[in-house]
Amino acid sequence: MATTTGLHLYGFWRSMAAYRVRVALNLKGIAVTETALDLNAGDQFAPEYLAVNPEGAVPALVEPGHAPLTQSMAILEFLEERYPDPPLLPVDPYGRARVRSLAALIVSDTHPLMVPRVTAYLAEHAGFDEAAQREWSLHWVVRGLSAMEARLARDTETGVFCHGDQVTFADICLGNLGAVIRMARLDTAPYPTVARIIAACEAMEAFQRANPRLQLGAPA
Repeated sequence: MATTTGLHLYGFWRSMAAYRVRVALNLKGIAVTETALDLNAGDQFAPEYLAVNPEGAVPALVEPGHAPLTQSMAILEFLEERYPDPPLLPVDPYGRARVRSLAALIVSDTHPLMVPRVTAYLAEHAGFDEAAQREWSLHWVVRGLSAMEARLARDTETGVFCHGDQVTFADICLGNLGAVIRMARLDTAPYPTVARIIAACEAMEAFQRANPRLQLGAPA
């Protein structure tokens, strides 16, 4: 049964960052209300939303009486501390550091280089056409997947999921690349460990319910 809260989520149906928060909420059984922004239409720059998040980005998580929480990983850390069951971080300091490191490989070193505001800047200021934007994004996706595969394949801590046999932050961050892989029709043969773990994540209801195509505002 979902835990009833006063939490309110601002998201966009195909935002990878909002996806991460939705998966964590689903895993922990936390019910929220959600407002769907249309980033393509510029809803994130409306004065009302900039009052929530001056960066004009999603997600944002709001609880009455508290300042809005932004940045997906900060929100995941908040949820882990506020609602610790089931845990999404290992109990030992080394394991926690490893999971956070794997998550950062996706969240900090891969995803930011392919977000719409980056590709839009490249189009406007560097003359990137659609093909060049795709090549740019795929370069960073492949680089991230290659590094992730190398780490997961060699580390003895890797199990059914990125760290052992329980879902952690690392799986949530890796799982959102599944949609990117399918959309880009990437060959996953060079990344067998990554592909196996993404498949294990996508078999879980919490990940299925976070599917971008099922979210508010998604095209029919």
